[in-house]
Amino acid sequence: FRLALIQLHVSAVKSENLQRACGLVREASAKGAKVVALPECFNSPYGTQYFKEYAEKIPGESTQKLSEVAKECSIYLIGGRSIPEEDDGKLYNTCAVFGPDGAILAKHRKVHLFDINIPGKIQFKESETLSPGNSFSMFDTPYCKVGLGICYDLRFAEMAQVYGQKGCQLLIYPGAFNLTTGPAHWELLQRGRAVDNQVYVATISPARDEKASYVAWGHSTVVNPWGEVIAKAGAEETVIYTDIDLQKLAEIRQQIPILSQKRCDLYGIEIKK
Repeated sequence: FRLALIQLHVSAVKSENLQRACGLVREASAKGAKVVALPECFNSPYGTQYFKEYAEKIPGESTQKLSEVAKECSIYLIGGRSIPEEDDGKLYNTCAVFGPDGAILAKHRKVHLFDINIPGKIQFKESETLSPGNSFSMFDTPYCKVGLGICYDLRFAEMAQVYGQKGCQLLIYPGAFNLTTGPAHWELLQRGRAVDNQVYVATISPARDEKASYVAWGHSTVVNPWGEVIAKAGAEETVIYTDIDLQKLAEIRQQIPILSQKRCDLYGIEIKK
């Protein structure tokens, strides 16, 4: 099946972001995409100072628009971190997924909050305003099962291993790595998650805006189960496409059967929730 990743240029005007995102979703559908993904923080600037101002409930304005365009195009739509979600007085970094009938199939709240301090380069603390999610998020399509993470979740190998154990063949991470972590680890982490679990991994970034308070790396990417980069954007707004070949995935797993050769008598991943 064809996968489309929309690397969107994000402005400070929510309505403009929503309109442009929906237009690009329609374009991707017209070119044969059956699964379409938007980037992290697609409807607002990225920054702790923006989260409360742009927060919405789910369902709400942004998710309603995504639901409508998913149904119109009869596609599976991964809404990036569509909004800072407000729920019971707390804010979450949330990705909502919609099916071809417009129904919400999954709602992933970012599990690992981005609290880092690299002296002289970047300091950021999502936990100043956001609360963490506490669950894994998967959804089924006629093609394969898909596992969800958001940005910093990509760094945690155990999460991807759980998705692999649960039968996911595609992992999707809307994300916004920056100009320090992006060139160092963006592609490296994706290739690691793909090879370790013999799955496809897709990451979707906002387009780079040098004038923004937080400058995203861009370079939305798809990696196959062999660890090869099969599609990659630059820094600008664009839509990239790739065909997800599940037969190739099956062949790789047969040739190097690591999933059946794990020493579960010696080690394992414990799922607590």
